[in-house]
Amino acid sequence: MKNRKVRFPLSTWVVAVICVFTSAAQAADRPAKFAVPNNQIQALGIEVALLQGQIGSIKASFPAQVVVPPNAEQVVSAPVAGMVAQLLVQQNDVVRSGTPLVRIASPELGLQQLQLLQATARATLARQAAQREQRLFDEGIIPQRRVQEAKAGLKEAEAARNHAKAVLRLSGMSAATIDRIATSGQPQDSITLAAPQAGIVTEISAKPGQRVEPATALLHVAQTDTLWLDIQIPVTESANWQPGTRLKIQGKDIDAHLLSVSSTVSSGSQTVMLRAVVEGKSGKVRPGEFVTVELPVATTPGSWDVPLSAVAHDGKQAYLFVRTPDGFEARPVMVTTSAGQRVRVQGQVNAGEEVAIAGVVALKGAWLAEKESK
Repeated sequence: MKNRKVRFPLSTWVVAVICVFTSAAQAADRPAKFAVPNNQIQALGIEVALLQGQIGSIKASFPAQVVVPPNAEQVVSAPVAGMVAQLLVQQNDVVRSGTPLVRIASPELGLQQLQLLQATARATLARQAAQREQRLFDEGIIPQRRVQEAKAGLKEAEAARNHAKAVLRLSGMSAATIDRIATSGQPQDSITLAAPQAGIVTEISAKPGQRVEPATALLHVAQTDTLWLDIQIPVTESANWQPGTRLKIQGKDIDAHLLSVSSTVSSGSQTVMLRAVVEGKSGKVRPGEFVTVELPVATTPGSWDVPLSAVAHDGKQAYLFVRTPDGFEARPVMVTTSAGQRVRVQGQVNAGEEVAIAGVVALKGAWLAEKESK
């Protein structure tokens, strides 16, 4: 809109301004047009602007929280019961896959290693027995049944050894460490848990000396290259935005786009969850941070974006004051959307017409005064 200032003499309009605060009659009984001579438009700072259609300035603001996608966060849990012997990282540390995180001392771990050593010894004996039986059979000394029994015993012993190795792997021990223990026969009294993926240590739940049970969460490691926004909107507005809609984070030079719209409604707040993905620049926001997002309100035919100051109300009816050759005309409109200092209206106004955007209170007073004088 292009602005030009039009002013009224203050002395001739005081009564009109006071009328704004008086009880108003029904709008249908008032004349729509009222004269305002050009030589009297001054003093009150009345400004008009040219209607130029929607300019896309209406944006709806909603609260949102920055979250880490579920597949980007790993929880490092205690695989066995024991005591946290040492924390090897601090919160917010950047780690690589395989970086040592925490060391746990565990009697249960010792028992599992003992079972591995026993199973390894039995497998060795079973292998030797199977080889001996095979030689005796080849020499014709024993029947084939003895060889088959020895081989079956070897398979059972190897299965027990493999099971013992699997238990230790589930306890967080690396394959190389397991093989070393099986070969050397020397168990270790603690286990060091490593990072399952590269990322940032976002949370540490354990402390040195703390006793933990199996599956107790110790640390969280998250990849923050990709972040999501969980946006809460009223259920009545949930149909206004679809996946793919672009949006902005207020106060930050960050764009995002909608991934999905929840099909369920929160019973407590009657809101719907919109989920968006941050497009790059994820380092400017942090997981858990609360932000405000701006969603564009879709344009509709016959709608106009005007300043909030341009709209006057008489009861529940909204009006725009349109410039005429002799003064102004009050045109009824319907406010469809409001955001900040901008509103979107529908009504009998046309492109190219001038509407008042400042001094509207004085114009409303003049309008009411015109009715009172008739």
